[in-house]
Amino acid sequence: MSVNEQAYIHEFIDIRGTNRANYMHHMAANWSPGAQESRNQLLFGIWAVLGSTGPWPQVCNIWEEQGLDGLARSFGGEAVGEGLQDPTLERWWTKAAEFRRGGFDRILLPAPWMPTIEQWMAAGLRASVFAHEILRCRPGTAPDLLDLARTSASPAYDRFGWTLVGAWITAMRDDDEAVLLWAVPGWQAWADAEAAQRSDEGLLAWRSEARLTTTDWHRILMVAGPLCPFRTGRQPNREDQKELD
Repeated sequence: MSVNEQAYIHEFIDIRGTNRANYMHHMAANWSPGAQESRNQLLFGIWAVLGSTGPWPQVCNIWEEQGLDGLARSFGGEAVGEGLQDPTLERWWTKAAEFRRGGFDRILLPAPWMPTIEQWMAAGLRASVFAHEILRCRPGTAPDLLDLARTSASPAYDRFGWTLVGAWITAMRDDDEAVLLWAVPGWQAWADAEAAQRSDEGLLAWRSEARLTTTDWHRILMVAGPLCPFRTGRQPNREDQKELD
């Protein structure tokens, strides 16, 4: 299996009013095709956060970059002009501001064994329901926590049909935060696994081992947007676009 040497941008975006659908389309259809061409940036996924489990209205974007070098090139092309935003994207930024009011980003580095989005698409994985976890841990232990997720959590959740599609450490921290992303085959599969957290031997073993290093653990549910590759099996393209007003 090839080593994943990509870098990822993880974004939680706060939505204005009822514009979540508008934002997801604007981001996936009106941004991603151009970014694929100019930055070699791929959309790993775009999801609506299920409000009953996390902040709302909110969207999560994850972008796959050509390593930190590719991300540096992207930053160099973006942080220009008086507003430190690419002037050629002024119309896009202006329209996006109608739909979003801010957010919080992370740079993520993948476990070397984690598949890229193209590998997941080639494998035929499709899902609309996802579980997203942020695990805070003792400094220096995040890489080991990812390996534990692979060897302990993944087999435990596999019994419920869950697939570990993303496993990252957060860059620019003290290796004290990990992000896990699970594809879930449906709402009942989430309910079955959630109900088994304190009774299933495999899940109990994973939680017990992880607690040796974790200091905080938060799981939310998300729903894949209409143009999320895990739903469509492809990257957004220009045929998906709508004209900007």
